[in-house]
Amino acid sequence: MMDRCLFDNPMFMTIDFSLNKAVIVIVAMLLDWLLGDPRWLPHPVVLIGKLITVLEKGLKRVVRNERVGGVLLLLLAVGTTAGAALTVLEGAYAISPSAGFTVAVFLSYTCLAARSLHRESRLVADALGRGDLTEARRYLSYIVGRDTGSLDEAEIWRATVETVAENTSDGVIAPLLFLMLGGPVLGLAYKAVNTLDSMVGYKNERYLHFGWASARCDDLANWIPARLTGVLIALAAPFGSLSAGGAWRIMRRDGGNHASPNSGIPEAAAAGALGVQLGGTNVYFGTPVVKPTIGDPEKPIDGRAWRGAVRLMYGAEGLLVAGWLLGKIVNLSV
Repeated sequence: MMDRCLFDNPMFMTIDFSLNKAVIVIVAMLLDWLLGDPRWLPHPVVLIGKLITVLEKGLKRVVRNERVGGVLLLLLAVGTTAGAALTVLEGAYAISPSAGFTVAVFLSYTCLAARSLHRESRLVADALGRGDLTEARRYLSYIVGRDTGSLDEAEIWRATVETVAENTSDGVIAPLLFLMLGGPVLGLAYKAVNTLDSMVGYKNERYLHFGWASARCDDLANWIPARLTGVLIALAAPFGSLSAGGAWRIMRRDGGNHASPNSGIPEAAAAGALGVQLGGTNVYFGTPVVKPTIGDPEKPIDGRAWRGAVRLMYGAEGLLVAGWLLGKIVNLSV
């Protein structure tokens, strides 16, 4: 009776919930590091993408005002994703705590993309290592939005480092932060916002108005994570034998040298840590777009820079988790 009363105490219930949540996030991160995104495994983001496609077609048929249709798309896609995740989780926990824990880990794991980003960028790096520019361009086209068909070796390396740096924020740190704040439901809601931006958040004739709400919501959702990522990259730099001072300096100087209010921050921090210059001219749908440069060309952008960017990504993720766990331990001991 004494033991039962002791563990019914709200303090112990809080500790148990907090530790359970921490274990879910850690196991999800470790699964991502070990497995990445196996192509045979059903992925919620694929379902989110199909949902967005269906909603877009339906809304464009029935809603004349594209801004209003875009707002409805955002609300329906994010709401449906969060609602489905919550329903699946509640159903699993109703079966058993272990089933609920397993589903929570799986859903959280699918929100993270560090290993996939590493693996996909490695395909580009390996092709360049073999001197196969055609294969490098092909693999690069899977992970960047720019035209890759005519890029030379230096431009391919630059694009690869840029996408690793940028996606350290919205593919790793941001979803991890949302998982820490609200578990897999909030994590998947963020992935829905991010997927919406990647599908309809373009400033072209088709999506300028219809994708406006999704693009702005993505900017808002990533505002804090992008800046946190810049700080984490700077803190992680010394662990990878890179320049923390350079990361801070270039992040402050060049963090705003990007059309996106967020993407320039992690790119600038990575460029400063690596001692390279990012940005410049890219081609999108056949149209050259001149972007401001980020960083100083102290070192060439090559395989060493790519490996450094990958180390910064894992280091930033590890530091975030370590800091979060330390905060939980301190909070629980007070």
